[in-house]
Amino acid sequence: MPLLPLAILFAALALGCAATLLVHAFRRSVGTGVMVLLIPCYMLFYAFSQFEHRRKGLIVAGFMASTVLAAVFLGMGLHSLSALTSRPPPTGF
Repeated sequence: MPLLPLAILFAALALGCAATLLVHAFRRSVGTGVMVLLIPCYMLFYAFSQFEHRRKGLIVAGFMASTVLAAVFLGMGLHSLSALTSRPPPTGF
């Protein structure tokens, strides 16, 4: 089963949830938006502490879960790709 398309799908979902968080942070204030954009772990802190949205649970859970699943599927897909390319060529070449 090809895992790289699943990694791309979950990465796109994570990007959509992260964009929602980022837009909300910039609407709150420019300083908060810049911190969410530039400080790696601040987005998680912002999502749990200051993010107020009617679908907060869905957005935060989608961001967290799809980020983890995209990383797992990307790692598994690249591992299977490297296993395919590391085989020696057949004899006779």
